[in-house]
Amino acid sequence: MTPTLLAEAPLALSLFDVATWDAAWQRVVVQVPSVVTGIVLVLIFWIGARIARAVILRMGSNRRINADAVHILADGLKWTVLTIGLITGLGTVGVDVSALIAGLGLTGLALGIALKDVVSNSIAGIMILIYKPFQRHDRITITGLEGTVVQIDLRFTTLETPEQRILIPNANLLTNSIVVRRKPPPSPIQSETD
Repeated sequence: MTPTLLAEAPLALSLFDVATWDAAWQRVVVQVPSVVTGIVLVLIFWIGARIARAVILRMGSNRRINADAVHILADGLKWTVLTIGLITGLGTVGVDVSALIAGLGLTGLALGIALKDVVSNSIAGIMILIYKPFQRHDRITITGLEGTVVQIDLRFTTLETPEQRILIPNANLLTNSIVVRRKPPPSPIQSETD
């Protein structure tokens, strides 16, 4: 063997060098406190999200707001708090979250533009469920369509006639005039002395 090959042999074995492993171990030890802090922050936000959801559900049941609307609001708040907690935890660990936040912003903008009608119908559905301009079994007329309300969900309000089912997007119900015909109250029974 030539002397140059013997001199290059230790460089090929540097992966098993004790100094390399010591340096890597020191880097890991330095990162442990920030990783633990990040995990604790995510757990705190997770607990906060569960508490916030429970508070919204309790407040909604005490105020007798539509249960569907309360669940939608509670779940939306829970996922918002969890997302903020995850981003905060990643930032604490040392991950550069500015690119992640910018990406989420751009993604949200693109989805908002692409799903504009879905979002507007969903928000309108929540408003209908909260403010109750009409309820199930009411007979309504809107833009020449008339029927009995059989279902209200986030996207459509379903009207039923003897011949057909009509699905009206909720956004149309907020932007157009609605005629609501509720069932008349039962007439009082007249006594024979009248």
